[in-house]
Amino acid sequence: MTRFIFVTGGVVSSLGKGLASAALGALLQARGYKVRLRKLDPYLNVDPGTMSPYQHGEVYVTDDGAETDLDLGHYERFTGVAARKSDNITTGRIYSDVIARERRGDYLGATVQVIPHVTDAIKEFIGSDLTDEDFCICEVGGTVGDIESLPFLEAIRQFGNEVGSQRALFVHVTLVPYIPSAGELKTKPTQHSVKELLSVGIQAGILLCRSERPIPENERRKIALFCNVPQERVMAALDVPTIYQVPISYHEQGFDDQVLKYFGMPDEGEPDLSRWRDIVQRVRHPEGEVKIAVVGKYTSLLDSYKSLAEALVHGGIANNVRVRLEWMESEIFEKEGTVHELEGVHGILVPGGFGERGTEGKILAAQFARERKIPYFGICFGMQMAVIEAARHLAGVPNAGSSEFGRNQEPVVGLMTEWVRDNALEQRSAEGDLGGTMRLGAYPCQLVPGSRVAGIYGTGTIDERHRHRYEVNINYKDRLEAAGLLFSGLSPDGALPEIVEIPDHPWFIGVQFHPELKSKPFDPHPLFRDFIRAAIDQSRLV
Repeated sequence: MTRFIFVTGGVVSSLGKGLASAALGALLQARGYKVRLRKLDPYLNVDPGTMSPYQHGEVYVTDDGAETDLDLGHYERFTGVAARKSDNITTGRIYSDVIARERRGDYLGATVQVIPHVTDAIKEFIGSDLTDEDFCICEVGGTVGDIESLPFLEAIRQFGNEVGSQRALFVHVTLVPYIPSAGELKTKPTQHSVKELLSVGIQAGILLCRSERPIPENERRKIALFCNVPQERVMAALDVPTIYQVPISYHEQGFDDQVLKYFGMPDEGEPDLSRWRDIVQRVRHPEGEVKIAVVGKYTSLLDSYKSLAEALVHGGIANNVRVRLEWMESEIFEKEGTVHELEGVHGILVPGGFGERGTEGKILAAQFARERKIPYFGICFGMQMAVIEAARHLAGVPNAGSSEFGRNQEPVVGLMTEWVRDNALEQRSAEGDLGGTMRLGAYPCQLVPGSRVAGIYGTGTIDERHRHRYEVNINYKDRLEAAGLLFSGLSPDGALPEIVEIPDHPWFIGVQFHPELKSKPFDPHPLFRDFIRAAIDQSRLV
């Protein structure tokens, strides 16, 4: 029997609902329970795939090819449970499905309304694609009181009534701010937020109160009294030095104990949190430090590279070093003489991106890393820019470019028009829709025996997640390999280049996929682990 935990937020956004959901999932796992985590997003986009990174941050891609909210990355990193298409729903997708059903005549002439048709579709999503999970944790995006989230709040209210209180718990994340001039914590925002939630028929069962300092017992008693919640279920969600300490912090507050008590489930002793304590120890007390330059296009909003930043931290955890990230906007290197700002770094990483802006800066960063023998890691767009750089300066193709930026004499990188997925041919055109039309999800890749990446992975076949429209042109393979660039990973049919490397360089690898999406603190991705190891070697030379 699956029990459902709904996580809502109030007062302000960015209180950490996603981390709270992920941490609770990790705690319940540590007690031996099977969990599933989901995100209900109120925005009207069908998915975040066409949204600007500045608007939404990173787009997290699942194995089965869904473009989802970045919180699903937190869920996977904390629990190791692979997210699926069925774990993220938006208002846009709900309305698309409802309208499609209406056009087919599924509603048999009924007037289609938010209640019951939209709320029924949301409830159907909440309870779908579940098997033997003990808990399904559903985070509701946005803030209570937003007009966009009303159908979702109504749906979870109905769902809770239908399955009963013995199977549904509402957790509300709120804010208890400290007012310096008054010298005290204020509980009124939390009271109003819980009242707002109650106005739509939802009584919070547990309150997670974000605060910059411990909440005294008197304030907790006051919150409990006004919010109709037992005092032991009013918990302080305090800032911690690393997000990987959140499960430990919430356990110390009794979060998982109270969840089990609410559902009347046996408490069979302390959960095993040893791996989280080991991770926190390595993050807070490393044996050294390396400096990695991330040369990107969206560095003014670091959530654009959330999984990437965490994967680099994981590489540091694996090597017991602190990874200090230097975020650099690629456009700055397009000014003469500025590339010297990369002097002194121990590794250079060029991440994914779209569009022509800043591309020449990324190419210069790849050239700097290649010529100075600095470890280089190119991901997706970063691989393409490294190949263009090699074509221009090693293979004698001075006009090498990408058709993404318009007509080009030497399209070393070009638009993919067809590829194979699950033994079926997928086709695209330049005139097609943008949303959901990229090469998305997990695809296999064959590694060249004896290559650096084959040694790093320790296998001949890998499976990695993709999100791109453009691909390195296989027709340039022979010329580039003759110039010293090895195509060390290819699609099984040999048509799509997946990985390139420079064998006589200390560490120079470009990958078409996004390895950061599969990295976890307790299971760092092998490419990030080895990249940081190479950066440590470089730090000894600087």
